[in-house]
Amino acid sequence: MKEVIAVIRMNMMNKTKRALADAGISSMTARDALGRGKGIIDLKLLKGAEKGYEEAIAQLGQSNRLIPKRILFVAVPEKLVEKTVKTIMKVNHTGKSGDGIIFVTPLLDAVSVRTGEHGNRVLDDA
Repeated sequence: MKEVIAVIRMNMMNKTKRALADAGISSMTARDALGRGKGIIDLKLLKGAEKGYEEAIAQLGQSNRLIPKRILFVAVPEKLVEKTVKTIMKVNHTGKSGDGIIFVTPLLDAVSVRTGEHGNRVLDDA
């Protein structure tokens, strides 16, 4: 089992959720977060960039402030890791700074609180 942790733009959450569900991966947890990567962003232009205005995206300058993001946590069996990562990348890739980052970490176990089942049986099995 693996956990796929994806930090994505706030406005990409619904598209990402739909794409994962279409790929047979419906179980996930999401949280709001603040953060920044290696790229430097000017918050004055952020709203225009989030709306998809190319001029605003092209003019993003320098700022050290934290940007609102969404973090997805998706626990999947080993066989679904690549499909999960590719789906998230396909939806979120624009080629511009701020597209996000994906981490893949090992999980030792998963336990369903309702049924007491362990392991892959509690995860999506597309």
